[in-house]
Amino acid sequence: MTTIKDALTGILGNVTDDEPKSPMHIGEVMNLWLYHGTLTEANRYVEIALNTTTDDELIVALKHSFEDCSKQVAKIEDLFKKEGISLPPTPTPKPRSNPDDVPSGVKLTDDEIANGLSLKVVSAITLCASGISQAIRSDIGTMWLNFLLARVKFGAMLNSLMRKRGWIKVPPYYYSSKRSE
Repeated sequence: MTTIKDALTGILGNVTDDEPKSPMHIGEVMNLWLYHGTLTEANRYVEIALNTTTDDELIVALKHSFEDCSKQVAKIEDLFKKEGISLPPTPTPKPRSNPDDVPSGVKLTDDEIANGLSLKVVSAITLCASGISQAIRSDIGTMWLNFLLARVKFGAMLNSLMRKRGWIKVPPYYYSSKRSE
């Protein structure tokens, strides 16, 4: 049986080649534009969350997400500059403030912060999968795969923290009316 590691190694082997690079097609550009926007919006959310929470473990997770997203944004921006593609507009970074100064009526709870971040991770993973499936250039496909692996790894870490703290939202359990005999 093939392991996940073997499958990923096979995928990486299939998407690397020495062929000359063609220009990016419109789908590749659009997917990266959308992903860039998703990541920069996620980082604005993280900045707001860092201004709200005092939970040490959540702060570590937020900073980890911010660093991952920033690295991926930089890779996309470098690629766009090399390809002559204009950069997408980005929201202005939020200034740092003291969480104790945020009024309770506008302050996000740690549960809300973690679940909001989780939704952003799910969205990013979905966009990565879409980007991989539409990439024709091997360098773009490899970039998407690396982005996906980083977001999945972070998602697993966040999931663990959310379970530990009781923040994870679990849908109702399904019990089949047909019981196996």
